[in-house]
Amino acid sequence: MIAALYTQGKGLRFGDAPAPVIGDDELLVRVEGTAICGTDVKIVHHGHRKLRDGQTIILGHEFVGVIERAGARVAGWRAGQRVGVAPNMGCGHCEMCARGLGNMCPDYSAFGIDRDGSHTELVRIPAAALAQNLVTPLPAGIQPQDGALAEPLSCAVNGIRNARVASGDRVVVYGAGPMGLLNMMLAAVSGAAEVIAVDIDDARLKLAEQIGATATINSKRQPVPQWVAEHTRGRGVDVVICAVPVPQLQQEALGILAPFGRLCLFAGWPKGAAGVPLDTNPIHYKNLVVTGMTGGCASDYATALRLIAERKINVAAVVSDVFPLSRVEEAYAAALSGKRMKVVLVAEAAR
Repeated sequence: MIAALYTQGKGLRFGDAPAPVIGDDELLVRVEGTAICGTDVKIVHHGHRKLRDGQTIILGHEFVGVIERAGARVAGWRAGQRVGVAPNMGCGHCEMCARGLGNMCPDYSAFGIDRDGSHTELVRIPAAALAQNLVTPLPAGIQPQDGALAEPLSCAVNGIRNARVASGDRVVVYGAGPMGLLNMMLAAVSGAAEVIAVDIDDARLKLAEQIGATATINSKRQPVPQWVAEHTRGRGVDVVICAVPVPQLQQEALGILAPFGRLCLFAGWPKGAAGVPLDTNPIHYKNLVVTGMTGGCASDYATALRLIAERKINVAAVVSDVFPLSRVEEAYAAALSGKRMKVVLVAEAAR
């Protein structure tokens, strides 16, 4: 079967991979739709800390599909069911796993990270994923290219919850890439009165306006603190989501928050990036809350699927390219160019 294969220390190649063999407690899922994530791009360029030198995996962790075969001891699932799969498996016995937060497990494993993922035709779903409720029935009517966006949307669900976005809030989102736009749309659904998108790309800001931004700022042309001060008459905004890995913006974000404001550090810094001194006085004197997020848990994923099924979040708006799986190499070329939004692969039969 065709696959995007990454070898730690050697890079990316495209070729045939053997079809996975499942055990009696496992599922075999045929991929219908799968997206290329920024994490996939980072792995191609820099590798991943969870991979051993020389280890080869199939990339891809954002996917939906149809059950091709269920193991003899698997109950509640059958061939032909359409499913979504949350990617992060915890160890199953630590404090975080006991709380249903496999994404926070210190010994987590994930599809396309340290085990074979979804940029191929068939994926083996281990017993641990079933035990941790990572497999979810796909609601009727969800198209494969939309369902593939449930995983990134689940990350936004996690971030928006941590930032406690509430009715009437003014929210600034730094970054109008796919993740920034998902956060922006979700903030609006969560009741925000205003959602302001910040970027340096006019085309992305135009898209933000089309899908619900109440205002946009090109920070190359206008300083964000000045705009916020004028727009809010010096009060500041209630929430800032930093969806770009730029350390300097984190300091800037603290300065535009109103008293009791919340800052969510949605994007982590690249490894080795130089930080900036952080003035913590605004946190102290304005009673600010600074939080972060990483990934999403099984319940976040289920919420994301529901939001897509109910058409509350237009995930298709952040997709720039859809390729058949047979053209996976072209899809990666588009994603690695850095000039596209979300790139999605779909099975030939699902097109």
